Amino acid sequence: MRRLAEAREQADAWRAVEARAHDLLQLSELAQTEADADLSAAVASDTDALAASLEEMELTLALSGEYDRRDAIFAIHAGAGGTDSQDWAEMLLRMYLRWCDKRGFASAVIDLMPGEEAGIKSATVEVRGRNAYGYLRSERGVHRLVRISPYDSSKSRHTSFALAEVMPEVEDNTEVSVNPDDLRIDVFRASGHGGQNVQKNSTAVRITHLPTNITVVCQNERSQGRNKDMALKVLESRLLEKELERKAEEQARLKGQHVSAEWGNQIRSYVLHPYKMVKDHRTGFETSDAEAVLDGDLDELVNAYLKETMGD
Repeated sequence: MRRLAEAREQADAWRAVEARAHDLLQLSELAQTEADADLSAAVASDTDALAASLEEMELTLALSGEYDRRDAIFAIHAGAGGTDSQDWAEMLLRMYLRWCDKRGFASAVIDLMPGEEAGIKSATVEVRGRNAYGYLRSERGVHRLVRISPYDSSKSRHTSFALAEVMPEVEDNTEVSVNPDDLRIDVFRASGHGGQNVQKNSTAVRITHLPTNITVVCQNERSQGRNKDMALKVLESRLLEKELERKAEEQARLKGQHVSAEWGNQIRSYVLHPYKMVKDHRTGFETSDAEAVLDGDLDELVNAYLKETMGD
């Protein structure tokens, strides 16, 4: 029923655009016939607004994948580089949480592993909202940061890497089959920043899927039961994403295409020194307003990717 309602809503929106375009065409013809400058200006203004709305609606065509409309599980992992990469991973987490707020998506940090000195080693976030996965799949891959390291006394330039993973949330138990016998479940005390125990009870849960060796940890909920449920949800999403990757690799192999290893997929560079620029290597889109991007203004980068992949 939800899919049907969404389809009707989308169809109604396109019909409204068509009707508005027809009305503006008639008004434009009237303005020309009457030589009415004021009406011509009003029509031109409304036409610009309609064109902007149409461009936004066209992006929905790129969000027509089987899983695009779903909620998403988003994970960030610091790469090699020690404290600088861990700090970069935390910067990315902040960027995406702010972007979620600006888009009206609800986000919740499921698990977070702090770094030894600063930043984070990894974080897992649940993002809820219409087309959350469709938008966030544009962010899957390696993100590269170039800057003067605040952790280097010589103030030299450092390059840091972090990996972003994006998975669709599983909505139907029939999509992913998880045999309880294939799971190893461990419980331990949840810990805060710096490894300090914040609870006396063992509420944190680690689930290992033995056939794939996929491990999921959840410790942000207050009860062991809720942490277990959330960890199972993340595990199901990881298994679904793994199956989608297998199908994509098989399709690419049949087409004779090369599929790079995940850490080889550097999708975007964020340069803060000696100049400021954010460039997406897949679309060629770039902007000099790096601060705005890192503050969550990602729409132009995301939209450029969606337009580039439209029809794939």
